Amino acid sequence: MSTTTRPAADRRWLGLAVIAAAQFMVIMDTSIIGVALPRMQAELGFTQENLSWVFNAYVVALGGLLLLGGKLSDVLGARRVFSAGWVILLVGSLVAGVAGNVEVELLGRAVQGAGAALIAPSALTLLFMLFGANPKELPKALALYGAAAPAGGTAGVFLGGVITEYLSWPWVFYINIPIALLILALVPTVMPAGGAGSRRRVDLVGALAVTAGLGAAVYAVVQAPEVGWGAARTWIVLAFAAVLLVGFVIGQAKGRDPLVRLGIFRAPNLAAANLAQLLLGAAWIPMWFFLNLYLQQVLGYTAFPSGAALLPMTLLIMVGMVVLAPRVLAAIGPKAATVTGLVLLAVGMVWLALVDPDGSYAVDVLPASLVAALGMSLAFIPTLGTAIAAARPEEGGLASGIVNTSYQIGSALGLAVMTAVAAANGADKLGDKAALTDGFSAAFVGAAIIAGVGALATIALFRAPARAAADPEGRDRIAA
Repeated sequence: MSTTTRPAADRRWLGLAVIAAAQFMVIMDTSIIGVALPRMQAELGFTQENLSWVFNAYVVALGGLLLLGGKLSDVLGARRVFSAGWVILLVGSLVAGVAGNVEVELLGRAVQGAGAALIAPSALTLLFMLFGANPKELPKALALYGAAAPAGGTAGVFLGGVITEYLSWPWVFYINIPIALLILALVPTVMPAGGAGSRRRVDLVGALAVTAGLGAAVYAVVQAPEVGWGAARTWIVLAFAAVLLVGFVIGQAKGRDPLVRLGIFRAPNLAAANLAQLLLGAAWIPMWFFLNLYLQQVLGYTAFPSGAALLPMTLLIMVGMVVLAPRVLAAIGPKAATVTGLVLLAVGMVWLALVDPDGSYAVDVLPASLVAALGMSLAFIPTLGTAIAAARPEEGGLASGIVNTSYQIGSALGLAVMTAVAAANGADKLGDKAALTDGFSAAFVGAAIIAGVGALATIALFRAPARAAADPEGRDRIAA
């Protein structure tokens, strides 16, 4: 008997390793490019304002297409969509690595994001297919899956520095290729095939509308400092974005088989938790982006020391999410934990705003970044868990897709706005350390304000927390 059951069990845990690797890679691809940005800027010809598109091209595609990825997983089967996502990610990584100009680089990053948008929701579906029938193993599987995200962020920061310093920046993309090939080879053996999916209609028009609308909004905000906020071009593009996004919402409300059932937002605290996640992404990602630039363009760090300098912050996030946040959540509940986290994040960024052109890592960066990282880890877990637990059990996948989309959209829009703020305050003057510092400081202040707004919104909108959310054995902890 053991000879027949053991191999199947081994394959399930190997399947979990592949699924965790997917989560690891999706997050790593957002962080690994951070320390490579100045090298890419110099070699490919990015302006200081447009450099944020190396991040945003990936995030806009990921955030805009996540819901489509979840629906395709239901319709076509999770294993098929998971494999297709890895193929697309591989192609995008190759294009981004060989790019010789700005346009090709951004195309590669967008293709990478589209692949990640197929991988992320199908990976979670496959996890539930493997472990959903075993309530004792499911929490352990979800904990390992959840830990892969901060681990990916940590590895991305460190590997980005090592690769950029000792190889070259294209290798931050090439590293995905052997991993993708290995996972594609393992998928047929370790992943459940499932059925062919359903015959429901896939709302491709809606998916393209929300992605294009988000991209247009980010483009308008990023370009506004260059062309002018009063320029007709800026407002035409913003109006186009608004039409697409409003059209998406109307389509979801009237469509027979929408990507998002809008009624789900009537679930208690789901809308509030998604708003908190959106504002959390809008505050955190600009801080991470401009801190990378401050270390290299002002303090003069090369790629490897810059990556190493951010390692304490990312390690604290990993420990905070896995160890500390569940205990705080159990002790004080999701509302208080979220507010505490967002306030700490705001404090850390106000502290970072005091950076000096002749500053030092130990004084200007390390303590403030650790406070911000602690706040991030405390706010992320309760808002994620609340968003998923607020939905009906049969809509947990949809709720997961919505909250992930909220965070990615917040990241893109927040970075776009803070890029405009930084440029307006001197961050477009390469080589002028004082002007760069002023611009980065303004971005840190702006991000702190966003985190503060998130804390106030949480106080105003979060209702009495569900008992399960404060229970370390309850559904929120499992979801997180």
